[in-house]
Amino acid sequence: MPIIQSLDRALNILDLFDEHTKELKITEISTRIGLHKSTVHSLLKTLQMHGYIAQDSDSGKYKLGLKLLEKGQLLLQGMDIRATARKHLVSLSEQTGQTTHLVILDGKEGVYLDKVEGDKAAIRYSRIGRRVPLHSSATGKALIAFRTTEDIEKLLNGYRYVRQTGFTKTDKESFVHELADIRLQGYAIDNQENEPGVRCASVPIFNHAGDVAAAISISTMISVVDDEQFQQCIRLLLDEAAQISQLLGYKS
Repeated sequence: MPIIQSLDRALNILDLFDEHTKELKITEISTRIGLHKSTVHSLLKTLQMHGYIAQDSDSGKYKLGLKLLEKGQLLLQGMDIRATARKHLVSLSEQTGQTTHLVILDGKEGVYLDKVEGDKAAIRYSRIGRRVPLHSSATGKALIAFRTTEDIEKLLNGYRYVRQTGFTKTDKESFVHELADIRLQGYAIDNQENEPGVRCASVPIFNHAGDVAAAISISTMISVVDDEQFQQCIRLLLDEAAQISQLLGYKS
């Protein structure tokens, strides 16, 4: 399949921006994608004309444009699972006071599709659109644990077990063993494996075909939510997840 070079280059520019890199000078963009400044300037002006890139009038630095937000909102609105799960995320958050999430699988990572802040929550690290690893997050585990052995093997082929905290499991053997336990108990937990001081639980959402469509989770601070309260959160999480799956046509 032929690749349109100018489009490929423009998309590479957009990919340079993330939660850690919000603004870049034209020289930085040129260096990072290995193109001459004049070429980069033309690409930036085209992207800017269509609203996908904006330039700060004071610093001259470039950043993502509002058109991406507009298109992103259209994409989210078109995702039925987000609309279906929304009231259940709100209900779970209201019952527990904690932050709840809806996450989908994209490639070999999870992506936050929705989030409801709990009124008792002190957790602010998550955001819609942020990616999370499979091996160290409760949602990542829930998203893959209930798939076929063949699918799990494909997902873990070449997977990098990056150590997020001192509690992170970093080898395939122990991770696969944990996935088997998750299938038996029906939910996944990460106990400070992804963020220090944070304990999360997650449950998969199944669609009408019996496939994992997403996962919902609840995030708690270990210093605030004790073991008994956390188990209550899991019970509520299982109930809300079952209701969402039923709405998607799943029959257990």
